[in-house]
Amino acid sequence: MAEQTVQFKVFRYKQGERPSYQTYTVRVDPRTTVLRALEQIRQEQDGTLAFRHSCFHASCGTCGMKVNGREVLACVTNVLELSTSEVIVEPLDNAPLITDLVVDMGDFYARYQPAGMPMIRESEFLPDSQVPEGVEHHMRLENCIECGLCLSACPVAGSDPLYLGPAALAAAWRMVEEPRGRDPATVLAWVDHEHGCWRCHAAFECSEVCPSNVDPAGAIMALRRELTRRKIGQLFGKR
Repeated sequence: MAEQTVQFKVFRYKQGERPSYQTYTVRVDPRTTVLRALEQIRQEQDGTLAFRHSCFHASCGTCGMKVNGREVLACVTNVLELSTSEVIVEPLDNAPLITDLVVDMGDFYARYQPAGMPMIRESEFLPDSQVPEGVEHHMRLENCIECGLCLSACPVAGSDPLYLGPAALAAAWRMVEEPRGRDPATVLAWVDHEHGCWRCHAAFECSEVCPSNVDPAGAIMALRRELTRRKIGQLFGKR
């Protein structure tokens, strides 16, 4: 496979220092991902470069970052398919910066958890399939991998620190859609305020960058429709 030389302009930050960009020259082939290129930089050129990764196949969400200004999972972003001689790599927006390409996801998880969405959902696929011996029933994992790309891409999250954010609101809609023993009214009350589902500006950037097709923007619109339906029902019910 033919190799090419690509310049990587990488955001750098260490505590007590001014943020800057550092350029590295990397030889890549048609199979090289951004994550592999960053590993090559750390192994061969600069062992101080910090970034997160784990699964290498878009299941864990830990390698979320911005590449050429767009939120992506580095492990499945092919370098040559970017079609640029210089690849700019930056940390996600709207989250506290820790170092280099690493951001603090603590607040993201804290806002996500009150929705109470389990990671296992009821499986609606292959209803007539046979369950293997030793397995009680089929299960399906929720498709959100908590990567934070949606929060980074959200134009509201940068201006409103109290905004629940697209991932949390999408999780809330999942609980309304499939309560699994929880009262949907409780979840709807949690998002029904000026920093909840009504704060969204409907830019749909969150859905554009979501690597798991969660469609958080669609979920937010669904929350609004359901809340509106219930409010109208209450209004006419009192007459």
